Amino acid sequence: MASSIRILLVDDHPALRMGLRIVLEQTPDIHVVAEAGSGQEALALIQALRPDVAVLDCQLPDMPGSQVATELYRLQLATRMLALSGHDSDDFLAAMHDAGAAGYLLKEAPVAAMVELICRVGRGETVWRPEQLARIAQWRAEVQRPWTSLTDRERDLLLAMSRGESNRDLARRLLISERTVEFHISNVLGKLALPSRTAAVAWVKDHEVERWGG
Repeated sequence: MASSIRILLVDDHPALRMGLRIVLEQTPDIHVVAEAGSGQEALALIQALRPDVAVLDCQLPDMPGSQVATELYRLQLATRMLALSGHDSDDFLAAMHDAGAAGYLLKEAPVAAMVELICRVGRGETVWRPEQLARIAQWRAEVQRPWTSLTDRERDLLLAMSRGESNRDLARRLLISERTVEFHISNVLGKLALPSRTAAVAWVKDHEVERWGG
């Protein structure tokens, strides 16, 4: 007889975790070993308990779910990720896919579908639907095209701005004048079709540009 699939539930809403736990533990092949309400707690529990699957919310109080998944990959842990999210958005799909999640399921999905996907992920399957992969590809084409149009220096400036560096800070670090910094920032805004520095910083954070590299 096959052993049960050991599950960690990661979501910052206790009521949701409790409801999901009750549903999952009615399935003989599933055993919920623990719950976590934050990314740091999830990482600690995964390292201690080594569950087969972490059912992972995309938005946690201390970090995105994609960051949890990325850290697990870095640590070379065998726990597989299944995203369970209330957000049916292309950027969330892309972030979780890029971080190595085995699939993406909406919280409004039928219970039977949820149990089926968790079991499949626990057996080592990848459960991304073709339409989700198509949306991710389209999102990448539309969002990353402006990023790839930037020069290396423009990307550096954009990421530095998102970290709070001022024009003066940038000029000193890059050994250029503040006027040259302003020129580069103007080019960045034009290429991204954004109206202001504040909008550029928001664009970086909204699209998790840091994970694309320089």
